[in-house]
Amino acid sequence: MMHSDNITRRSTLKGLGVAGVSSLLTTAGMADDEATLHAAPVLPAPLDSSRALRDKVEATAFVDTHEHLIEERHRLTGTSHPQVPCDDWALLLNHYLNSDLLVGGMPRDAYSRLFSANVDPIEKWDILKPHWPAVKHTGYAQAVRIAMRRLYGVEDLSDRTIQQVQDGYQKTRRPGFYRHILCDLANIESCQVNCLDAPYGQTDMPTLLMQDLSIVGMFAGPNISGLAAPAQIDPTCLADWHRVIDWWFSKYGPRAVAVKSQHAYSRDIDYEQVPAEDVEAVFKKVLRRETVTPQDKKALEDHLFWYAVDKATAYGLPVKLHTGYYAGQDTMPLKRLLHNPGSASDLCRRSPKTRFIFMHICYPYYEELLAVAKQYSNAYIDMCWSWIINPVAAKDFLKKYLVTAPANKLLTFGGDYIPVEPVLGHAHMARQGITLALNELVAEGWLSLPDAQTLVGPLMRENAYQIFNLEKKQSLLASA
Repeated sequence: MMHSDNITRRSTLKGLGVAGVSSLLTTAGMADDEATLHAAPVLPAPLDSSRALRDKVEATAFVDTHEHLIEERHRLTGTSHPQVPCDDWALLLNHYLNSDLLVGGMPRDAYSRLFSANVDPIEKWDILKPHWPAVKHTGYAQAVRIAMRRLYGVEDLSDRTIQQVQDGYQKTRRPGFYRHILCDLANIESCQVNCLDAPYGQTDMPTLLMQDLSIVGMFAGPNISGLAAPAQIDPTCLADWHRVIDWWFSKYGPRAVAVKSQHAYSRDIDYEQVPAEDVEAVFKKVLRRETVTPQDKKALEDHLFWYAVDKATAYGLPVKLHTGYYAGQDTMPLKRLLHNPGSASDLCRRSPKTRFIFMHICYPYYEELLAVAKQYSNAYIDMCWSWIINPVAAKDFLKKYLVTAPANKLLTFGGDYIPVEPVLGHAHMARQGITLALNELVAEGWLSLPDAQTLVGPLMRENAYQIFNLEKKQSLLASA
């Protein structure tokens, strides 16, 4: 269902800042002589192209294809949920921006106090203030600042505004604030949530917070106790574990929009198709909690990965895989990430009937992932998270993608947040980036204005409807 857009032209321009406004309105706002001097030599953009594209992007609702949002009811109960360390304005900084703070030199004791439930919210600004200038310009911080501007009416954190920010946080966190932020303010139709607490999240808002089925515990480890008990199966052999996986798909496959794995945080996505008989003995060792070699561990993971992927394909579910950059700090083995695109192409070749969705543009190796999307008909790319990792790179990626690969295989937004408030800022940044990318392609002569306008709907929502069969899923969830 579409929701009315409350993002006005005035508020959007205000949020973009001087640089963003000047980029969006370069052609439209120039004097005639200056516009002529800077016009593209081939197929110059019409004078109103920036404004036309911006208005089209603002008016179009997003289908948000990746979040980790906890349920609203947990946010309304203070710090009772493990992913809510504090119930004040600092919570908005606790996902992603907290890593920039540590990388920028914030001491661990200051970090602990900033996100403590036992420190006065106003005093937390004194903890943050020495470190704020170093991070306030990053994509992670921009998403938070835009959210605070839209929700609390403040331009920036300061001695003068901190009380207003805290008061705004308390006033905003009321029953119904998820729909208000996501639908009314961010103009998001629906979200796809990868629950971090269970393989499939139980939600009070099934058509707004649609759910992925997590498969990582089915093959990594695997998570015997966590997955076998709900299925009421006590596995004694590999065939029994297959039945556990079957149970999860039978119960949740029809309702899930996709399956998801973030196993790339632990290893490359180079999964080989290993026969069951080759890992039966390895699985029994795992059941007995005996040590297995790294080679045997990989073989078992590979076999079970493909078992789960084949199940997903049978249920018509796309397979979402993390690629590229890692959340957190001081842990990322960049050399391993370099191999993600090559491994992605191997997956597509090995299972041509499976729709693989490679997430986060494999930043910083997105040129290689473009080649995968161009070559393989079953390779899709999701730009989720990328707008706040590096908004300039994400904008450049979108430009390059659109002149390289079919546009119907690209998804352009997923907030990837646990707290809901920064999703608003991230969506704003994604709209800005989409507008800039399309406007630059028009100004440079690679797209006509009508072609650019035609792409907006598919990129922001229509591709998601087709890839995830959302009309059918929404109907099923609404009647469940």
